[in-house]
Amino acid sequence: MQVRVHTTAKHYELEVFRDGFESTVVHHSEQLAGEIQTTPQNAYEVGCKWPVSYVFKAGSLWQPGVYLISLRAKMSGGIVETETFFVLKSHQPGSISSTVLVLATGTYVAYNDWGGANAYRQTLGGVPNDTLAPRLSLNRPWAKGLIRMPEGAPRYADSPDLPPFGHPRYPWLEWSFAYGYSRHCRDAGWATYDRPFAHWAEREGFVIEYLTQHDLHFDPQCLSPYENVILVGHDEYWTAEMRDAIDQHVDAGKNVSRFGGNFLWQIRIEDGGKTQICYKDPLEDPIFKTNKKHLTSTCWDFDFIKRPAACTLGLTGLGGIYTRFGTAAGRASGGLTVYRPDHWVFNDTDLYYGDVFGQDPKIASFEVDGVDYTFRKGLPYPTHLDAAPDTLEILAMTPAVRGEPNHRNYLVNAPLDEFEAIVSVSRSGLNLIQHESLDHIFGAGMMAVFTRNSGTVFNSGTTEWVAGLLDNDFFVCQITRNVLRRLGRSE
Repeated sequence: MQVRVHTTAKHYELEVFRDGFESTVVHHSEQLAGEIQTTPQNAYEVGCKWPVSYVFKAGSLWQPGVYLISLRAKMSGGIVETETFFVLKSHQPGSISSTVLVLATGTYVAYNDWGGANAYRQTLGGVPNDTLAPRLSLNRPWAKGLIRMPEGAPRYADSPDLPPFGHPRYPWLEWSFAYGYSRHCRDAGWATYDRPFAHWAEREGFVIEYLTQHDLHFDPQCLSPYENVILVGHDEYWTAEMRDAIDQHVDAGKNVSRFGGNFLWQIRIEDGGKTQICYKDPLEDPIFKTNKKHLTSTCWDFDFIKRPAACTLGLTGLGGIYTRFGTAAGRASGGLTVYRPDHWVFNDTDLYYGDVFGQDPKIASFEVDGVDYTFRKGLPYPTHLDAAPDTLEILAMTPAVRGEPNHRNYLVNAPLDEFEAIVSVSRSGLNLIQHESLDHIFGAGMMAVFTRNSGTVFNSGTTEWVAGLLDNDFFVCQITRNVLRRLGRSE
């Protein structure tokens, strides 16, 4: 492993540990000479271009998993610490477990604002603005909080009820500003989503192996040794190659367990894996006017992409988006309402039709996925206007809105006009798939299951599912066990 370090400290120390339910330190070095590196002004786009500072080799006895590299230095104000990570894959993939957790590294990169920019905002001339940076380098550090967070720091699920005629509060955002963390520290990353799931799974006795979305992109056969692929948290950004790997896995009669939400954007990876591309507005992407138009970095659900999001994981981000988020369904329960209690997903839960589960830890908050739907005899069914799979069963639901309606509130995150700006290019002759028009602002977050060939896809449809695992919520934990056992072929 090659580590590149910039620091004004004379010396620093480096520690490597496996970040599992039981943390294991595997490497430690002290009194390493600090170096001040020259960094490009647009490092967020072109990378830091730092030379190698330190090299170490993974030991033969190190277990597969996610390893953190912690860098610490004594400064005048105390100890300064930062982290990066790497995934250690099994020497023989599938030999330890038939289940693999795929880290949502495309979304990690999109929200990483180290160097002054990410896929949402950037700093120009020293002034921050909400203009996205379409090209993002992977060769830069991770913003503070994406890889490691203090225990108990607020997350999206901790949003308080919206008071009558009041202004919404965003506790995670307030906390990040107060303690010097990235404003995006709860939007993506190992610390917020994948880590809580991995720790819970290991505590429960589930043995899993690890990959990243970038493994899927560069090695289309990397999933072949596994029966069950786990996706967790916020996996908003995917390349076509990443989707190909998931589709091929299901077509081969294997399974996907998704405990996440907000499947939305197509991205590209260029420069040999060093750069991630996402213009969002298709008219801005140079590839749009070429014969590779279908690879334009924008919403999957634009009809010219010819690959609706729901085809892969059963649900789409544009079918839901926000719930219990500021003024977007700000007083919703935070749970999911059960509609098909006899499904195997609910085995041993004692849940009944109409019950709500997960409302205490607020698993249905932040961003959720759904499809266009209707009701017949008290049960929800997909309309299939958005290419939802023929076999899709909607098991549970919660209301969702595409943005925060403004009742003269002070909104800082996702007002409706931002969504309208994203899809306004439909007025330029580009259309979203049939039901997703500009006036379609209401939807639902859904937990759903579908089958294709003999493969099964479970989709919780909500980014904050892991909040229920952190809270040891009985229903959330039991449903998670049911899914992992059945789709991992352990029962």
